[in-house]
Amino acid sequence: MTAELAYLTATEAVARFRDRDLSPVELLEAVIARAEATEPHINAFMDTYFDEARAQARKAADAYVAGTARSLEGIPVAIKDEPRIAGRRWTQGSLLFRDVIADATDPVAQRVLDAGGIAHAHTTTPEFSMAIVTWTHLHGITRSPWNLSTTCGGSSGGSAASLAAGSSVLATGSDIGGSIRIPAAMNGLVGFKPPWGRVPELWPWNREPYAASGPLGRSVADVIMFENVISGPLVGDMYSLPPLELPKEMPPVAGMRIALSPDLGYFNPDQEIVDALEAAAARLRELGADVDRIEMNWTDRAFETAMTHLSFQSGEILGSVIPDPADERLTPYIREFLEHPPVSTGEWLESWRYGDEMYAELQRKAFLAGYDALICPTVVTTSIAADFGHPDSEAQGGLSDMLGLVMTYPFNILGKLPVVNMPIGIAPSTGVPMGMQIVGPPDADAVPFRVALGL
Repeated sequence: MTAELAYLTATEAVARFRDRDLSPVELLEAVIARAEATEPHINAFMDTYFDEARAQARKAADAYVAGTARSLEGIPVAIKDEPRIAGRRWTQGSLLFRDVIADATDPVAQRVLDAGGIAHAHTTTPEFSMAIVTWTHLHGITRSPWNLSTTCGGSSGGSAASLAAGSSVLATGSDIGGSIRIPAAMNGLVGFKPPWGRVPELWPWNREPYAASGPLGRSVADVIMFENVISGPLVGDMYSLPPLELPKEMPPVAGMRIALSPDLGYFNPDQEIVDALEAAAARLRELGADVDRIEMNWTDRAFETAMTHLSFQSGEILGSVIPDPADERLTPYIREFLEHPPVSTGEWLESWRYGDEMYAELQRKAFLAGYDALICPTVVTTSIAADFGHPDSEAQGGLSDMLGLVMTYPFNILGKLPVVNMPIGIAPSTGVPMGMQIVGPPDADAVPFRVALGL
């Protein structure tokens, strides 16, 4: 019974809280029990705050009795070790910051707390959230609950692994190259990369158009509910977008036109992932949608575009807080990133040119051709070792190799596009979940959710 409670969706839990059929205290204890059972194997949590969480759960139970419960009241929400919570450790997965205590709370975490969410744990992340796997010299290796030899994905890997293991009910993520969608795909979850500005940020990340904070959950309804809590404008962030309330119910997919691209022009996904994508397309057709394969002509210039931008902007941000890029306390993938040749302002500006070409083609082939959304794989393979790139691992590879395994970063280049990851099956080869990206037009957040709800 405890395990069953731990796997409740957030929307189910809130409904049961309101009906007095379940207490937030009972749910939290079930989640803690799952954490105690699974953490020795998956290592999803950096720090836990269970005693504080228990006190909050008791207050949440009282709020339901008093009729004053907020939207996330009593829901255990795992917070990625990227947004700060004042008074708690903020390591960003780095030995350099192992003892840093946050002196402020960032917007996404503050909105969770203000909505009554119980931040019972901080989750592991690769160092500075800059890898598609989740291991660091500080926290060790975080593994997939589905297959302990494989990665849980990154960079929101601890968040996703916790959800899949039942040790949280909702979890926060952030995405600068796929860091919400990749772990969502590899853990059988729903994850949403909002358009740039939908979820507000503080300096300097509010000016990073590739980056977005967003929600992870076990159902589409959960992610809609969570996104509605954390989105909306913020005083001081002029890039934050106007309010947008995602509806809980949407029209069926019947009548929608959906474009399908298994490779986006230059990726080579495993056949089992392509087969799962085709099966999802067949299901959409059964539901009344028109799904057509389109031929995209994007090339690996997209990779060069992303690396140029990230090295220019994110590299400068990281470089400002890392005194010595050769510091042996840093992970190899961070050292590789910091050693990228300097990028000039001209090269950075030129990188945006190919992004415009990418968007123009997507418009021609999909959105201006009458299609409502695009679907494509999230990752090219589920066979990624948990310790991929670790100095002691046989699975060697660096940051460049990692980005070749995922199909997410093109939609960070096109940062105004909303993208939902939706589970589409289990890979026969590894037993690891597979996911597809549902991409909507700029700022049309409801479109990918409409497709996801219809499946």
